[in-house]
Amino acid sequence: QLQPVESGGGLVQPGGSLTVSCAGSGFLLDFYAIGWFRQAPGKEREGVACISGADDSTSYADSVKGRFTISRDNAKHTVYLQMNSLKPEDTGVYYCARDLQYYRGCGLSTAYFGSWGRGTQVTVSS
Repeated sequence: QLQPVESGGGLVQPGGSLTVSCAGSGFLLDFYAIGWFRQAPGKEREGVACISGADDSTSYADSVKGRFTISRDNAKHTVYLQMNSLKPEDTGVYYCARDLQYYRGCGLSTAYFGSWGRGTQVTVSS
């Protein structure tokens, strides 16, 4: 498996919740920082959240802090993004990606990441 696989996207009303998943092999995901990014049509790709490959510490964009939670399940080799209190501006294609280096903390810049998934669409609308 050369790419992580995102799933769980869909249509949700404002104020609702949704969880998206990023799955891969242990070789692909374990002990690497994982980032979630999103991109709306005509907009730049932006970092949303990431989880460290060294100690599982996390970072969040200011726009989602307090609403989104990133976590990992090592047994399932899966990273989750729990999204609560969703807003229309959260709409976009959500991508996960693996850090280019092994066993380090994370940041929200795309420059640090490779092995991108194909994305899953999240639409927040009435």
